Formats: sequence, C-alpha cells, structure tokens
Amino acid sequence: MTTIPIWDVQQTPDLNISAADYSLLTDLYQLTMAACYTGEGIEQQRASFELFVRRSPEGFGYLIAMGLEQALEYLEKLRFSQEQIAALQATGIFAHVDDSFWSLLAQARFTGDVWAVPEGTAVFANEPMLRVEAPLWQAQLVETYLLNTINYQTLIGTKAARLRDIAGEKATLLEFGTRRAFSPQASLWAARAALAGGLDATSNVLAALQLGQLPSGTMAHALVMALSAMEGSEEKAFSAFHRYFPGAPLLIDTYDTVAAAQQLAEKVNSGKMQLSGVRLDSGDLVSLSKQVRSLLPEVAILASGDLDEWEIARLKAAGAEIDGYGLGTKLVTGFPVNGVYKLVEIDNIPVMKHSSGKVTYPGRKQIFRSYAEGKVKADRLGLITDTPLALETPLLQLVVKQGQRLQPPQSLAEIRQRTAASVASLPEQTRRLDHPVPIPVEISATLQELTQQTQRRVGGGGR
Repeated sequence: MTTIPIWDVQQTPDLNISAADYSLLTDLYQLTMAACYTGEGIEQQRASFELFVRRSPEGFGYLIAMGLEQALEYLEKLRFSQEQIAALQATGIFAHVDDSFWSLLAQARFTGDVWAVPEGTAVFANEPMLRVEAPLWQAQLVETYLLNTINYQTLIGTKAARLRDIAGEKATLLEFGTRRAFSPQASLWAARAALAGGLDATSNVLAALQLGQLPSGTMAHALVMALSAMEGSEEKAFSAFHRYFPGAPLLIDTYDTVAAAQQLAEKVNSGKMQLSGVRLDSGDLVSLSKQVRSLLPEVAILASGDLDEWEIARLKAAGAEIDGYGLGTKLVTGFPVNGVYKLVEIDNIPVMKHSSGKVTYPGRKQIFRSYAEGKVKADRLGLITDTPLALETPLLQLVVKQGQRLQPPQSLAEIRQRTAASVASLPEQTRRLDHPVPIPVEISATLQELTQQTQRRVGGGGR
C-alpha cells in the first residue's frame, strides 16, 4: 500500500469527519471525471442527474424517502481548502490535468438546482427521489455523498415505518442500534431516520440531543451482575438503580426472569416501589411476557434482542404481552437500498443507459401520484413538461435554486407525520410483509416516446 503525504497528517489518523472534509469524502472517479470534463471544456454544461432505485429490497412493497436534509447540508457546505487541493496534487494521480481544474476546485460552490420528494414520502422503483440540475462537474462530484446519505437513511426510515405499521400506534418503539450501525456517523443518521420514520426515541445520546430529543434507555446486564456481586442480590441491584432512575425500565432476564418479576411484584404490591417498566432481552418472549404480565399487570413490558418487523408480527400473533420494543441490529443493518445516480440530460440532450438489466429513462422527470378513496391508486412517471391529469399530485418539489435553499429544514415531527400519512395511504397489499405488491408505476406516453427517440439516436450514432 502506498503512503502519501497529506495535510495535517499524524501517526494515527482518527478517521473522523467534519463538514470541512465533505469535499474529499467522495470516490476518486468523481474527481477524475470532473478533471476530464474541465480539460475538455464542458465542465460548465448544464447536466441533470436523478437518484432512484431500480428495485426495492426483497420483501419491501415500498420505500420511505429519507436523508434529504443531510444531502442539502452537504451541498451548502461543499468547499475545497488549499490544504485539500495540495493533498490531491501530492498523490500524483492528477499530474496531467489542466491547471484550470485546480482553480475550479479553489472556487467550488454548489450553484445548481435540486428537486426532491419530501422526506417521509413513499416511493417505488425507478421513481427519482432527487434530481440535481447543475454544471456538469458539480452534479458529477456530489454523487457519492448523496447516495451514501439517502440510501442509508431511506433504508432506516423504511424499516422504522414498517415497524411502526406492524407494532401499531400504541406500542413504544426505541432505537437501540448505535453499537451495530456501520460507523459512528451512521449511528447518528440511523437514529435520525428511525425517529423520522416513526420510532419514539433513541438511546444515542449525541443524536438525541442534537435533534432536540430526550434520549431513552434502560440498563445492561453488567449493572445487575456487578451490583448483585457487590451488594449480595439481584433485588438490591434493582433497588439501587431504581433509586437513581425511578422512571427507567429494569432489565429482568440476567438470571431467572420469572423470579425477578416475582421479587419486583412483591415490592410493587406492598407499595414500596412504583415501577414504570421492565425489559426482556432473551428467552421465549411469548411465554415470559405472559408470566411477567400476570405478576406485574400494570407495568409496561419492553422486549429487545435482534427484533424486526417479522418477529414483532409473530409475537403479536402468538399473543405476547409486550407494550414496546427495542430495535437495534436488524434496524440499522441489512437489506441495502441500492439507489443509483444517473445522468439523464446534458446540455438539453436527453441521455439514457442501455446496459443489460440497467436501462434508465432519459430526460428530467416528475412523479404524478393519483388517489382513490384516500389510498394511493397509481403513480405515473412522466417528464417535467407533462401536465398533471385530474386528481394527480406531482411529488418532486424544487428545494434548492441556484445553490440557495428555498425552505427551512423540516422538523422531525413534520417528517414523522408525513411518514405515517404516506404509509396509511398505501393499500394493504403494498404494506404487508409477505409478498407485498408495489403500487403500479405507469410510464407516460411522452416519456415512452422520448425513450424510443433516444434509443434510436444512440443506436444510429448521431445526436
């Protein structure tokens, strides 16, 4: 592995990021392509890229668009410092590029337009969640970061929405995924998307405080074991923790779950303790929750331990006495959302990809959604020049104009409310976990015609 001198290098770089690092948090080919565009004199040509998924993860009838706020923050703060430019030059990779490329980076600002569906909106395959219209080099450069935040937060937001839909409005849903998220940065995004998607709280203290929320959590087995060993019993461990945090649920499955519930029931029934909740993290959750409920009928029961929407559905069907769920590993990992970011127009010329299995639609597009009796009936994918039909609503909105945001950031409450409304508007067959049926997406006549024209033009080798 080759080591090169970079700015402010230390023996053990911490690999943490800040807004100042956004410009270099990209794939190399974004920079090499931008340099090539500059050398060819086309870097300022107007280009349009759209971000969409070709197909939803298996078993998902819909996706909930999420991550727009962090995408727009990135575009606002995109800058290249002299130290960063020097670090790129020191790699030797750019030895043959035109000097104008370095001048371009030194003055870099995002000056384009962004169209996007609001966060919390249900979307389907081939529907653009976001479109960037900007000078070619800018629109190209931002691909990696936009895909990173929107793909990941859309995954978490969708999982959270499905969990809320299955668990029901009354269930308490807590995000416990920080230790299993793919990175510290991902843990913050996961917490945000989970809350926006329908969960009640997160155990991630930094994320909660940054988002203006109260963090929520219980206790670990280590406390029970440590205090039991030092003070003589599990009961004393519970009493000690409850003394300092009377509103926190107690974790009761370190040793014998039922015996722990019996001990607590004696205290509750005698008036010595007012207990808000208990947590079960292992064992047969159906059987244990029923036994605990019989002993502590007025105490909330929270379950955790690699739970997901399928397991919650199973627990509910089996009659488990569970009031809330802690969601971690299976919320923040797995089922990747494979969003892509593809050029659809350059210098007013529609373009498309023809690769087998990866064909794209040309031109700048709009999603037109129609409803019947309060439920989504169908979507129509058309061109921005198409006129909405009766009862159709365009979904993509202009959110950035010439580099300037047009609206202030939306609150988590607003996005969460939109998520709930979006899910509620979907038919049952689209929301179900087993063999869901996505909403049909019709291709407008004008988009079909443009696709055929573009195929003929490319096939014939002319413009």
